[in-house]
Amino acid sequence: MTLTKAQLVESIHSKIGLTKNKSSEIVETCLEIIKSELESGKDVLISGFGKFCVKEKRERKGRNPATGDAMMLAPRRVVTFKCSGKLKDRINGK
Repeated sequence: MTLTKAQLVESIHSKIGLTKNKSSEIVETCLEIIKSELESGKDVLISGFGKFCVKEKRERKGRNPATGDAMMLAPRRVVTFKCSGKLKDRINGK
């Protein structure tokens, strides 16, 4: 099952008792902070959860899956996630 933003807002609303508007504002603000940090090339570490890292991909050879033609893929930045040891243990029931 996928956890949506709306479900996250509902969960904050029911567990903490904040209004839905305030809960939504908190979720949106947190996500905007994370996005802006990643956009500027900085990593985001959330202790006990994991680390979002921005990685640089070089230009490389690729292939168009529709036609099979060779092509060059442009350099780009990607975001990776590495979960913390605590989260990994919790997922594995340790």
